[in-house]
Amino acid sequence: MRGKKVKEWELKLKSVFDDIDAELEKRYGGKYRLRPRRPKAGKTTNPESSGLFNIGAVFTPGYGSKYGRGYIVRIHMMTSTHLPRKVHKKIQCEVVKLLKAQLPVTFPDNKLEVKRDGNIFKIVGDLSLD
Repeated sequence: MRGKKVKEWELKLKSVFDDIDAELEKRYGGKYRLRPRRPKAGKTTNPESSGLFNIGAVFTPGYGSKYGRGYIVRIHMMTSTHLPRKVHKKIQCEVVKLLKAQLPVTFPDNKLEVKRDGNIFKIVGDLSLD
């Protein structure tokens, strides 16, 4: 069971990803066909459940990582269209750029960074809840 402060912290982090999702929907929403059963952006109460993107993060204790514990950034495009690797990389870079800009605004008292850790990106740094 997770504590109240952890839930609040993760809700703030989710709001960051919801904002990034909205920005990417503006940029790419009409360019690629959604998966057949995927609702259009804004048709559900949770941005993860509709539109072209499902973006978020999941906590990892960081065993075997040079950065240790943090949040793995997950970027899924919900399209049935084949996307070239170049497009995936471009979107990944945009997510990281937006995340780096928004984390200090949302978590001004925490020194957070986005780092590449192997083939993934992680949010690392001061994950304190106070």
